[in-house]
Amino acid sequence: MNKDYKGGVARTSSVKNKGGKTKYKPHVSKALYDANKKSDCDKDFIACEK
Repeated sequence: MNKDYKGGVARTSSVKNKGGKTKYKPHVSKALYDANKKSDCDKDFIACEK
């Protein structure tokens, strides 16, 4: 997923990244986030962020 969405996938456009600094903005997609929810280690509603 990081290859296609370098900033990860956010559930909504209003979420903030708790895990630290990222260079990229997350792609917003509720369906894609829900499908990859297990990849959200810090539970900030952004999956697979770098």
